[in-house]
Amino acid sequence: MSIICGLPLLECVYCLACASWAWKRCLHTAGHDSETWGLASAQEFEPVPRLCRYILGIYEDDIRNPIREPPGGYGIEPDWLLLKRTYEDTNGHCPPYILYVDHAHVDIVIAIRGLNLAKEGDYAVLLDNKLGKRQFDGGYVHNGLLKAAGLVLDAECDTLKVLMEKYSNYTLTFTGHSLGSGVAALLAMVVVQDLERLGNISRKRVRSYAIAPARCMSLNLAVRYADVINSVVLQDDFLPRTATPLEDIFTSIFCLPCILCLRCMKDTCISEERMIRDPRRLYAPGRLYHIVERKPFRCGRFLPVVRTAVPVDGRFEHIVLSCNATSDHALIWIEREAKRALEILLEQDPITEIPAKQKMERQKTLDKEHSKEHKAALRRAVTLAVPHAFSPSRYGTFEDQEIGENSNMSSGDSSSEMS
Repeated sequence: MSIICGLPLLECVYCLACASWAWKRCLHTAGHDSETWGLASAQEFEPVPRLCRYILGIYEDDIRNPIREPPGGYGIEPDWLLLKRTYEDTNGHCPPYILYVDHAHVDIVIAIRGLNLAKEGDYAVLLDNKLGKRQFDGGYVHNGLLKAAGLVLDAECDTLKVLMEKYSNYTLTFTGHSLGSGVAALLAMVVVQDLERLGNISRKRVRSYAIAPARCMSLNLAVRYADVINSVVLQDDFLPRTATPLEDIFTSIFCLPCILCLRCMKDTCISEERMIRDPRRLYAPGRLYHIVERKPFRCGRFLPVVRTAVPVDGRFEHIVLSCNATSDHALIWIEREAKRALEILLEQDPITEIPAKQKMERQKTLDKEHSKEHKAALRRAVTLAVPHAFSPSRYGTFEDQEIGENSNMSSGDSSSEMS
């Protein structure tokens, strides 16, 4: 009798638990991920719309006679475009990319396109991975993306070295979208680990912007390289939030909502402490910029707000159950909303109208603020016992080890071979 009476009680508990989970997941919006972050400035966010247009330009067969040119154009001077690599040039082992010398912004850019569902080579890059398969600088990375990054560096190393010597005051920027974002982020890591290949340039001259980033590196690396790598996420984008290995996402690409819901249920049952202490779990890389333009229980889009931080815990860990989770991954939408966000930031802070000397002073202030935030993130990673989060300097303090210099800050042997 007691067993019979206990069954309805057990069912009620299960129903309440499921209802609680569903209520919690439905109320979780993209704004919750970055609600405690600070606001980005126009100066630090300025490259994003421009880099998005460069990536869009890769899709054109002839940049001099574009077919799908967006309003305002790609912003690419054909004479400054040094080379464009296609699938034939890379033998399908890496997405197409361009090398562009942006004299207007004193920047040398390698831009890499995103996933092409019609190309087997992109599938091979995605599928060439298994959690824990590839170690790099004391952490774990996506094996296929790392190999693609090595291929790009091997092919363009000599050209980049000549350019960096010729234009000694130019920065070197790697950028990409979706699949290309992972290649760009890991390419920046590889370059920073072997700066001698580019003429022993300063680490401060290297940077990466991962647009709609894939989760491609372990948490310790994501935090440690936040002075070099930046990630841009539009509102509800599913990819930076999906801890499911990329190869599993691809195999379920035609039932993506199913796998997102299943992953959402699984991650809800895993404590965040356990997630953080899993050294093989991959994350969105570097400093994060989150473009928020929609609010819960309200229709339409609002003026976009850009929030930024170097988070350790709560780094886009929860999938947002949203009908825009896939559309927010589209590069053309990201470029459009990033442009709108930058225009709003410029209205609030018109950096183009201030003197050059004052711009330099503001840039130094911004770099100092980012450096402090980066150090705080490293401390937070140690506090949370993130595996291999930080190897203290011989003095045993964070302040004695400068962020952004050529120290690798690794707790393990570097495994930077590209084989």
